[in-house]
Amino acid sequence: MKIVTVRQMRELEQASVRAGTSLDTLMENAGAAIAEALRDRLPAPTSGSALVLVGPGHNGSDGLVAARHLAARGVPVSAYLLTTRPALDEKRDLAVAAGVEIIHAFEDSGRSKLASKSRGASVIIDAVLGTGRVRPIEAPLSDLLAVVRENSRAPIVAVDIPTGFAADTGHMDPNGLSASEILVLGRPKIGFFLDPTGTPWRCLDIGIPDGLDERITTELMSSASVAAVLPARPPRSNKGTYGRALIVAGSESYVGAAYLAGAAAGRAGAGLVTLALPDTIYPLIASRLSEATFIPLVERGRNAIDSGFAAVQVTDASRVATGMLIGPGLGQTQAAVEFVRAVLLDRREGPRLVLDADCLNALAGVDDWPGRVRGPAILTPHPGEMARLRGSTVPDVERDRVHSAQAAAELWGHIVVLKGACTVVAHPDGRTAISPWVNPGMATGGTGDVLAGMIAGFLTQHMDPFEAAMLGVYAHGLAGELARRSFGEVAMVAGDLLETLPQALRQLSE
Repeated sequence: MKIVTVRQMRELEQASVRAGTSLDTLMENAGAAIAEALRDRLPAPTSGSALVLVGPGHNGSDGLVAARHLAARGVPVSAYLLTTRPALDEKRDLAVAAGVEIIHAFEDSGRSKLASKSRGASVIIDAVLGTGRVRPIEAPLSDLLAVVRENSRAPIVAVDIPTGFAADTGHMDPNGLSASEILVLGRPKIGFFLDPTGTPWRCLDIGIPDGLDERITTELMSSASVAAVLPARPPRSNKGTYGRALIVAGSESYVGAAYLAGAAAGRAGAGLVTLALPDTIYPLIASRLSEATFIPLVERGRNAIDSGFAAVQVTDASRVATGMLIGPGLGQTQAAVEFVRAVLLDRREGPRLVLDADCLNALAGVDDWPGRVRGPAILTPHPGEMARLRGSTVPDVERDRVHSAQAAAELWGHIVVLKGACTVVAHPDGRTAISPWVNPGMATGGTGDVLAGMIAGFLTQHMDPFEAAMLGVYAHGLAGELARRSFGEVAMVAGDLLETLPQALRQLSE
């Protein structure tokens, strides 16, 4: 499913008109779809009333069409017009003919009707301001919205976007109206993914003809799109069929990172997993991860990899690998930094790469690293690592996560996986895929190591790098959602994802 800016949505609507679907038809379709989507809020005509908050533009017209359809089903509906509308208003007149009670704000001087209707409604439909809003919300509209906030007990369902929400930036006006649920019209708006709140939403089909959005390069990951790129598992296969993953990870301070990444690569389906890790921690991991093979890396002292010898060990092992992950838990000692640079910089041969965590921190100190790392590699930074790579700040990265990832991918010539709520996967050619998952339970140490291992496991199976990154991100989020259901957001730990990942992949394959 494509994700759009306000401008792109308008262009889609204009293209629909040129293709023979009028704006009025789109509006009628939207109103009917809204009414249908509200069946779960109003399961029977006698179960409650609906209050539709109507604004001046197309968003208000969508609300009036929805009010008409609800009234036709026998639902008591009141439409409160918070602003003036055109004198000739066909949608309002049709709503009146269908039995909708119309209340004008200018006739409700004490706002008592608005307060009463807000208290008595079973559902409130926010159709006040849509994507065309450009100015801050001020009085008298801000005062009317405050009455709704103070008196409403019912869920507030927003039409397309909540009133006050900036569809291109994700910013919410302090005088806006927060929603319990959002009924998105046509295509999701990019602002939902720039500052995700976790508010549930559904995208409604309003009749935009197929194929008009082909040039839009930003899409929302879905089970269907991700399942389509799952690696095949032919019956006549062996472990060599699914590639060899080389995981370079771990240090005395971060033993678990190597285990989590290696185990995740195996769970993702890699045929063989080899862990190259400091000799000091090798016995600790080998006793837990019996499925992997190991390369104990030479050290020149406690917690100090010998960058020269260890780099040769990794280079030799990489000759038979089909995918290599480097970075989880390596630490930021001078020895680790030298080791990473010796392995990666100016090497023109070897397996495809996933660069994570301390590997990215080591590269951040090299001005021309993007051109010296063979690619396109898959980079998996969190916002702090992204800021170091860009020479900026975390707030700069988080201000527009999608554009931050896209701009970095284009500049560096590598695939960027910007982790966080609604993780962004950006390709240098402009393709962008955004994860739908928002899960506070994932905000715990080690989940990034699992993700990096999963992506490496998929990449090892000869997948297209962008698709491997997308599959890893989506399956990781789905495993996290399954873990949240089992353990709750507070009790979740990274190891739980290793337990739920098989179920997540089975769901996708089915």
